[in-house]
Amino acid sequence: MPASQNIQTAIEKSSWIRKMFEEGNIRKAKYGAENIFDFSLGNPDLEPPAKFKEVLIKLINDPSPGRHAYMPNAGLIETRQAVADYLNKDNTARFTPDEIVMSVGAGGSLNVVLKTILNPGDEVIIPKPYFVEYNFYLDNHQGVPKLAATKKDFSLDFDTISDAVTEKTKAVLIDSPNNPTGNVYEQEELKELANVLNHHSQKLGEPIYLISDEPYRKIIYDGISVPSIFDIYDESFVVTSFSKDLSLPGERIGYVAANPRMSDKATIIAGMVLSNRVLGYVNAPALMQRAIPFLLEETVDIAIYQRRRDMLCNALDSFGYDFKKPGGAFYLFPRSPSEDDVAFVAALQEENILTVPGTGFGGPGHFRIAYCVSEDVIQKALPGFERVIKKWRS
Repeated sequence: MPASQNIQTAIEKSSWIRKMFEEGNIRKAKYGAENIFDFSLGNPDLEPPAKFKEVLIKLINDPSPGRHAYMPNAGLIETRQAVADYLNKDNTARFTPDEIVMSVGAGGSLNVVLKTILNPGDEVIIPKPYFVEYNFYLDNHQGVPKLAATKKDFSLDFDTISDAVTEKTKAVLIDSPNNPTGNVYEQEELKELANVLNHHSQKLGEPIYLISDEPYRKIIYDGISVPSIFDIYDESFVVTSFSKDLSLPGERIGYVAANPRMSDKATIIAGMVLSNRVLGYVNAPALMQRAIPFLLEETVDIAIYQRRRDMLCNALDSFGYDFKKPGGAFYLFPRSPSEDDVAFVAALQEENILTVPGTGFGGPGHFRIAYCVSEDVIQKALPGFERVIKKWRS
């Protein structure tokens, strides 16, 4: 029996990121991995902090019984308490373990939130460029993405967000630092966004939620800080993971935090706990949950990512590329010298440089470079970046 029509359509629309990653594997087999400069996938190449291994060894050697058993679907109480204490350091809203649900990564968190809040046909506004896997997460729960263009510098455009609101609007979904642009939303931007949402929530007679996807929160540069949405907007969730700042993408561990001031909080929390179970996650991985309380203040060496960003930006700027220097994450999103970003990415590919067209992120006319690769890869790729833009412009 063939796959469902829905999944066949999804396969056809599958992510450009994965397409380029697969193209990279083909080229590596053909030309040798050392001759391919793969900037396609946001897969952290740094090893986790040394403390992670220390914690893991202690946990593995712990002889206590039941360390790998089922636990409450929301997660281990001691882990949720540790996360709540961590959040209370930077927010006036007071968190308890009840507002925290441990999850199978940020993707798991998003699915839990969307399952909880969406009715069929409900709309979620997403500023673009954006991480297009959001489309599939929404489809999982019969939600509808409504894309709102950002300004030229990737800051929020409140007119386009406001214009996108309808009677079916249930939430706005942002990520900061942003994938693919590396842009960080400022405090005043988020306050203005809260004003827009409060205005429309009053008109609709029910809250429009704000969901902030924050796996890159700690990967920031130049003294920039990422404002917390919790003291800015009451009807808010943060979904996050430890995939990027601890380099643990394969361990699938994260959490969702609901604002303690959220209306109808008890029902929302109960819905998230149930959703964690019925979506098949059941609970986040036990071993990782036990490790997280010891690692909340840890990160990989962010200075390494900043050094790579600066190396890439300085070189591309000298070659004539047009871009906004990212304030966080590990992505650069330059303008293509032509509006046909797919063709330009194909030209880079002929130099064995693998990037992702901005079209794949709802940002045509740009392309994404994931610089979570070694400095050696960046250095070796630079002559190809220079040759392609010179050929293209000539």
